[in-house]
Amino acid sequence: MILHVENMTCGGCARAVGKAITRVDAQARVEAAPPRRRVSVQTSAAPADILKALDDAGFSAIAA
Repeated sequence: MILHVENMTCGGCARAVGKAITRVDAQARVEAAPPRRRVSVQTSAAPADILKALDDAGFSAIAA
């Protein structure tokens, strides 16, 4: 799953996004690119659960 996270602008944001995702699926593989505001996620969790976790953490995301 590729996500666009508009307000992920730095490494700290990328770490927070990664933590939010791994709270839903501890085995998730997350690769974040803050300059492009993109996150690649390999997970067995439902996309809606990932998007909700990011929203709860203060990061609005949409599927890219």
